[in-house]
Amino acid sequence: MTSNHLAASSPAADSAEATLVGELLGRYLIALDDGELDDAWARSLFTEDAVVTFPMSRHAGCAGLAEWHRASLAVFARTQHLGSPPVVTVEGDRAVFRANVLATHVHRPGGDGPPLFRAGTLASGEARRTPAGWRIGGLSFRVLFTEGEPAHRA
Repeated sequence: MTSNHLAASSPAADSAEATLVGELLGRYLIALDDGELDDAWARSLFTEDAVVTFPMSRHAGCAGLAEWHRASLAVFARTQHLGSPPVVTVEGDRAVFRANVLATHVHRPGGDGPPLFRAGTLASGEARRTPAGWRIGGLSFRVLFTEGEPAHRA
């Protein structure tokens, strides 16, 4: 009998580590909508050399990452980012993860377009175990679909 499932790297220990890595993405998504995006937030989630890539922009390095996120979100009145449970593969001190993310962005009042912009994306990333624990070293989002109009920065 053949299997279409990926082989697990090592059962119980990797399961606990995979949970920790997956929680990074969950904490990231929740903070986008309801968190204080400051340098401490960035350091709690990302490596110093982290790269985050959105479809419309990219930021390299932990320095300035919080401000970059705040500026990206400031064009909207509110947002909500819903993530599926991440699929995580751990190999030693490195891990890769993927999850589906549905992001809803509420435009500020007064625009002439639809009130919402939605994007269905596939989030992919890699994490590394650091002395401070697991941190995201790379995170990118590939757009699968959109609905409505994205905001345009002034």
